[in-house]
Amino acid sequence: MALSREAYQAFEGIVGTDNISDDPALLDSYRYPLSHTAIHIGPYYRVYTPRGEAVLLPGSAEEVQAIVRECNKYKIKFKASSTFWSAWGYPLEENTIQLDMRRMDQILEIDEKNMFAVVEPHVIGATLQAEAMKVGLNTHIHGSGSSCSCLASATSLGGLGPDTNYMGHHSENLLGAEWVMPTGDILRVGSIGSGLGWFCCDGPGPSLKGLVRGMVGMNGAMGVFTKCAIKLYPWPGPATLPVEGKPPAYKAVLPDNIRVYTLGFPAWEAWADSCYLIWEAGIGYIAHRQFNMFGRDLKGAMVKILSDPTKTLSDIEELLDDPEVQKMTEEMKRDYQIVLAGMTPRDIEWQDKALDRILETTGGWKVQGMLDPDLYNWALLYMIRLGHKNLNLVYGGGYDGCFGLGGTPDFATSGPETIPRVEEATAFKAEWEKKGNIVATGGDAMMGGIGGMGGGGHAMWESFTHFDPHDKASTEGTLEFFDAATDYGIKKGWGPGMEKMNAYARGADGRSTPKEIRERILSAAAQPEAFRYQRKIKETFNPNDLGDAYYRTLDEPEK
Repeated sequence: MALSREAYQAFEGIVGTDNISDDPALLDSYRYPLSHTAIHIGPYYRVYTPRGEAVLLPGSAEEVQAIVRECNKYKIKFKASSTFWSAWGYPLEENTIQLDMRRMDQILEIDEKNMFAVVEPHVIGATLQAEAMKVGLNTHIHGSGSSCSCLASATSLGGLGPDTNYMGHHSENLLGAEWVMPTGDILRVGSIGSGLGWFCCDGPGPSLKGLVRGMVGMNGAMGVFTKCAIKLYPWPGPATLPVEGKPPAYKAVLPDNIRVYTLGFPAWEAWADSCYLIWEAGIGYIAHRQFNMFGRDLKGAMVKILSDPTKTLSDIEELLDDPEVQKMTEEMKRDYQIVLAGMTPRDIEWQDKALDRILETTGGWKVQGMLDPDLYNWALLYMIRLGHKNLNLVYGGGYDGCFGLGGTPDFATSGPETIPRVEEATAFKAEWEKKGNIVATGGDAMMGGIGGMGGGGHAMWESFTHFDPHDKASTEGTLEFFDAATDYGIKKGWGPGMEKMNAYARGADGRSTPKEIRERILSAAAQPEAFRYQRKIKETFNPNDLGDAYYRTLDEPEK
């Protein structure tokens, strides 16, 4: 349904003529092709998010507040997005306006002494990192990469990343937020709400931090965050990264107090033991199983291709026959990458000795092939900057994660029947790869960090699944695989995996309603009562239901 002229003029009066449009051609540019990620695939690839009724570009918190108040008046839903990483930032239903937050792109403050930054929604990780490094600080880069919004990750969705072991999950880094609530009221969460600055997100009195984001966040379905404070961390490197090379083979030669290794292990038990020892030693500026997204049998060849601008994917078969690449690939079978950052020369030497002792204890090793200067300097910049997330799509143009084995390292690397869960999930996926609808990555494609919160504590892996979004058999076959993976995970007691984390909202399989899927998946969660409690929160703070089902709720069970 189109906006009434009265409503359109009300919005136009808030943001100005140049910052609003209901032109269908422009609105179509804000539609997301759902076939690019398998969690959203419909019966064929020509499936997009609904067209918004209008797009608005607010320039301040006051404009956002005024927009939300008009939405309550006219009963119009709204969805805000900063950098539009995925379908979460786009309208889910009709009668929704799209808020594009790109005009609000300022770093409002970097407090060098107290180590935090205050940012608006469209500040991306790369920008904040570059500015923070100028004063000897660094920011957490979340898993979607440095081209995405810092505020969105800190306030609204996810928050994990390769550097979480040292720099924390973004839920830990949130030090305060300005929240335009679904009612149009502005709430400043934490010490900023009492006029005491941005140093703390909790109190005074009961903390509202868990209300606004918790572990996962409200996915843009409960109001708009217009600024937030993010904790920063020490950076002992240069004020600017000395980047050189051609895409995607960018490299950086950094001082010797910053080092990167790929660590390999003889067995999954040893892999898990090394995680615990890394946590106990307090080392690991960045620690992540990053390049395994290409598949463990292919990643040796892939890192050779990606670090050399003269090579392309067509070189992969030749590289797979190279004995040097074969040796490196075998050494990387059970691996992760680790960056050590020493604050002083003595510190980096101690960290390296501690790492050597850990490898000696677990029988692990530093993969020698990854110490080649070109690979070394490429991997170092890749891990620090995380600027290559487009490579997630390099195999077929579409990807998503499945299973999602989260918990202690032992959860993924052991199993009740002596078969590690990572290998069990890999074998299950390999059978589906034989059908030809998803990319055969050559075995285990589990990628993820060895620290799911600051200091360690748990690990989180997702099995990368690559497919062709422009091929009907591939999209439908991937959806069938993800349905099967969900059922398998529930049967094995692992719970529903990442592959269906949005299906409860869209019901995109064409066979069930969104509510039926939501009830089935969320009821199978370890703590379904949390979603019933969130329903009560939604009824209280969003009485006109101006958000969408990305805020996860369950009805009370029937008696």
